[in-house]
Formats: sequence, structure tokens, C-alpha cells
Amino acid sequence: MKGKEIKLLFELLKNSKRSDREIAKILGVSQPTITRMRSNLQKGKVIREYTVLPDWEKLGYELAAFTFVSIAGGTELIERGRGCAMANPNVILASCGEGMGMNSITVSLHKDYSDFLNFLTRMRVYWADYLKDIQSFVISLKFDEPLMLKPFSYSYLAEMKSS
Repeated sequence: MKGKEIKLLFELLKNSKRSDREIAKILGVSQPTITRMRSNLQKGKVIREYTVLPDWEKLGYELAAFTFVSIAGGTELIERGRGCAMANPNVILASCGEGMGMNSITVSLHKDYSDFLNFLTRMRVYWADYLKDIQSFVISLKFDEPLMLKPFSYSYLAEMKSS
């Protein structure tokens, strides 16, 4: 990717609602250039989708859970894992990986601690025949809590990369 495309990408990370004309002024190029670069980024699948980052607390979610799982088995369980993740609408990320003696992670959102415990129980039952270990790290989604050190946002990354 060229330098201007990278700068465009980071401007879109900060706020993808801005018009191509606004971004063109910031980057010092023409609006048609921005439109063409954006189109190329989309066609090349550098930009996969446009989305928003909601205030989860205002939507009724109190907790996010990072659940690390160690499962005994091989690649034959990947489709089973995909099915489990897709069947749970509160799961926002599920992936195989490696670290801390675990080989997969699930990131999920929960209305409250009881909802999280129900989710964890369903995971234990679903993976009972293969489960070696399961550990979770739970965080509050309340932005006004003193323990929220830095809320999730892509704009931080954009500021870091563009400076």
C-alpha cells in the first residue's frame, strides 16, 4: 500500500462517516483521488466493512469476557468450534491460537454476571468431551468506572500511526 492509502485508511478509522471531500482536504489531495483510493481499498479487501463502536453499557451489556480454552483434538474440531461461535450471538470473536497453555479464545458480551455464568456453563457442556482447561478474564464495560483505563477505539491506533 502507498503512503496516501495508509493515511486514508487511518482517517477512515478515526471517523468513517466523513465525506471524501472532507478527507481530501485533510490529506491535501482531490476528492476524486480519495474516492478512487477508497474504492481500491474496498476492492482489495483492505477495508472489510464499515461499522460503529457502540456504548455497550447503554445497550444493556455490563461485561465483556475473554475466555481461553484448551481443547484436546485437532483440526477436525474447527468446524464444531465455528458452529458453536456462530450459534452464540453474544460472541464477537472466536479464534484458534496459542498461549498460556490454551489453543483458542472467545470474546463475548454479557448483560450481567449471571448471563456470563450461563454462557460459561454452556461452553463447558458443549466441549465436555474435549475440554482440557477453560479460563476467563471478565471486564466491566462501564466507561465511568475508575478501572476502565482506556476504552476500546480504533482512533488511538490512527493517531499513533499517522503521527
